[in-house]
Amino acid sequence: MKRFHVHLRVDDLARNIGFYSRLFAREPARVESDYAKWMLDDPPVNFAISTRGAGPGVDHFGIQAENAQDLSALKSRAQAASLALQDQGATSCCYARSEKYWITDPQGLAWEHFHTLGDIPVYGKSQDTHAGRPSAAACCPPSAQASTRPACCVPKADTSPRCC
Repeated sequence: MKRFHVHLRVDDLARNIGFYSRLFAREPARVESDYAKWMLDDPPVNFAISTRGAGPGVDHFGIQAENAQDLSALKSRAQAASLALQDQGATSCCYARSEKYWITDPQGLAWEHFHTLGDIPVYGKSQDTHAGRPSAAACCPPSAQASTRPACCVPKADTSPRCC
């Protein structure tokens, strides 16, 4: 089975957790200080929200594969359709270790295809070699890694980098 994945940027995590918990009639499967995720079965959706990003709205869409074979089939289909892929391979982001790649649609919206390998205790595990802080690049969709990165992927002088 595959799950549709939606990740929204929100301005008030607690308020949005309350809203989506009522909407879905269930509490999130995971809650962190800046993130929450519902793993819904009907319809099968991995719905995530976070306070990371440039502003409220859609961060990215995706398809979560149940296993490595499903991910490989998704990748083969995208390659056969001549879609440009940004393959991240094994990476850590959104409190999980995953195997993933990204596709960007004609409007510039990022689509993530991934297979979750396990949970991790931090949003992103990559390390910035200069400051010893998490690197935004590990979590940013490809459109956010271009030369015109949104604020969510650019380290600020007074704070640690934030992932998209």
